[in-house]
Amino acid sequence: MSETRKPTPDEALTILLEGAERARAGRPERPNTSVDHRTILANGQNPIAAVLGCSDSRVPMEFAFDAGYGDLFAIRTAGHTLGETVIGSVEFAVAELEVPVVLVLGHTSCGAVTAADHTLATGETPGGSVASLVERILPSVIAARNAGNSTIDEAVAVHAARTVERLREASAILTEAEEHGRLKIVGAVYDLATGAVSLVH
Repeated sequence: MSETRKPTPDEALTILLEGAERARAGRPERPNTSVDHRTILANGQNPIAAVLGCSDSRVPMEFAFDAGYGDLFAIRTAGHTLGETVIGSVEFAVAELEVPVVLVLGHTSCGAVTAADHTLATGETPGGSVASLVERILPSVIAARNAGNSTIDEAVAVHAARTVERLREASAILTEAEEHGRLKIVGAVYDLATGAVSLVH
C-alpha cells in the first residue's frame, strides 16, 4: 500500500476502499508486512492515510483495510471521540506526514454510541471519565433521533459524519489543507458482521 509518490486524496481513498473490499471478501493480500519492509520503516514513515477510529478490539484497522506496516497513521479512542490531543494527532499526520486522507471510522454496534443512547433515554450518566466520552457523543445521538434515525447503527453513521464536521470546525490546519486540495476528510462505518466499509455523507 505504501508508495514512493504520495497518492492524491482521491487515489489514497481508492486504495483504502480497495483494501477494505479485499478484506471483506476474504482475499487479503497482506501488503507491506515483510520483515524487510518493517526494517526499512525504522528510518521514517510515509503513511497514505490517517484513520481516526474506535478503540473496539473488533476493528483492527490494518486488517479492515488490508494494510501493512507504515500504511496507516492510526488514532483510536472509544467512539472516535475528539479532544485536543486527538485533533493534534490528526493535524500532525496532515501537516508533518502529509497524509492525503483523514478517514473517520465508526462501526456497527458501537458500545460508546450505545452508552450515549442509554443516557439520552434514561438520564443515567456512567461513572468516572466514561461520562466525558458519553457527553461528546450525545449531540450526535440527539441529531440522529431528531432526523428520525432510531437505531444505534444509524446513530453511528451520524456520529461519524458529525466527527468529520467537527474536525473541520476545530482545525484551521485541516481546513486549509482540504481547501487547497491536499486533503480529503471522509467518514465511514465498518460493519462488524460483514467487514464492509461504507462511506457516510
